Amino acid sequence: MAENVIEGRNLVKTYKQFVAVDHIDFSIKPQESFAFLGPNGAGKTTTMRMVCCYSPPTSGTLTVDGKDVRRDCRRIKAILGIVPQENNLDPDLTVGQNLIVYSRYFDIPRPVAIKRATEALQMFQLVERWDSRIDSLSGGMKRRLIFARALLNEPRILVLDEPTTGLDPQARHLVWQKVRYLKEHGATVLFCTQNMEEAAYLADRLVIMHQGKILAEGSPPELIARHAGKEVVELRVRVEQKERVLAQLKSRALNIEEMGDTIYLFGQDGGSLLQGLQLDTEKLMFRQATLEDVFLKLTGRALHE
Repeated sequence: MAENVIEGRNLVKTYKQFVAVDHIDFSIKPQESFAFLGPNGAGKTTTMRMVCCYSPPTSGTLTVDGKDVRRDCRRIKAILGIVPQENNLDPDLTVGQNLIVYSRYFDIPRPVAIKRATEALQMFQLVERWDSRIDSLSGGMKRRLIFARALLNEPRILVLDEPTTGLDPQARHLVWQKVRYLKEHGATVLFCTQNMEEAAYLADRLVIMHQGKILAEGSPPELIARHAGKEVVELRVRVEQKERVLAQLKSRALNIEEMGDTIYLFGQDGGSLLQGLQLDTEKLMFRQATLEDVFLKLTGRALHE
């Protein structure tokens, strides 16, 4: 396996005049868990589609296991385990039939396919559903089945698009545990998500994307320390007091953001941020800085469609 199992350099993807991915660089090491974070339209899924050989780059280079995505699609797909965001199970087949049919794409002998399918269903607590029709499964069961299907070819690289969308907390934590287990047993994991807790739990390293560009890269703790500090103070102020409060805060050159009636202060010690200030607030809250603070600080608090 190459030193970087996935590597993109000066990578661009355009659709007519729209630039979806704008000259980005990233690299992922073997057995690393790497995440793309970003709001809707940031370019995350477009980048994942290029990695999976679903969509060719417009320009730049992209290699997976040392192979060029433009020339070696078949060999690249053979080592990928893909969990798409949408449900693409065959509703006319049972759970077991979905897995066995899928295994044929990889020329897996039927006895081997049955063994692997059984093991994958056991991993995701679905083995008793072997003969169930897809329409009889809950949304969470379908999602877990898609994960089980992605393991049939014993992939070296897992590519997960919003992996726990629609899952309840118990199922979400089950999936997280299994992804960590697979990584510990040799898999490289690439995923995109808007779930900050998921990114903090699973990612060794991540990039935050916005409007096709990479804004920041690092481990979750590094990004939090760099962009948000250690603590956050949330001040909720009355409308008539807001300008006066902001003037006090800005005079101290504090790291602040505002959204509606709430002002956010970022720093290493929440208490010291407020020393010497005359504040009249409706609500005052101290908390630890999180990856969500970094995400909102870099991409903005407004909605992105």
